[in-house]
Amino acid sequence: MKLVKLLAAGALALIVSTSGSKAADIVDTAIAAGSFKTLVAAVKAADLVGTLKSPGPFTVFAPTDAAFKKLPKGTVKSLLKPENKGKLVKILTYHVVPGKVMAADLAGKTTAATTVEGGQVHVNGKHGVRVNNARVVKADIIADNGVIHVIDKVLLPK
Repeated sequence: MKLVKLLAAGALALIVSTSGSKAADIVDTAIAAGSFKTLVAAVKAADLVGTLKSPGPFTVFAPTDAAFKKLPKGTVKSLLKPENKGKLVKILTYHVVPGKVMAADLAGKTTAATTVEGGQVHVNGKHGVRVNNARVVKADIIADNGVIHVIDKVLLPK
């Protein structure tokens, strides 16, 4: 339950205010942004909405709808099925790191970070910021409970 709460809080932070105005809860912000429809659907299917409204801080690497479209055909539809909820939770929590990590904290560095899922992501901040094979396309979207970095690919745990 603690892992799910951490994941949800991270996912919530992911959706937080992309408008630059006052930070809001991650889920509502993601819905308002319009570019995280798939992520929001996944958070709902994984029953993580309540968790993502909890306090953090969390750092969320949030894939856009375009990032989800890069997955093999049928992947998202399959993950949203109730029988694949465990797999979906694992993928979503792999996008969340405990704590608030700003892009400036990563500039010029390479490091590994342990995700809420339990695996590690490799972060390279030497030329922009990359997380595993995903590029951060928009950084430092501040939320009440953390920070969101928008990425161009879905991260898949090993």
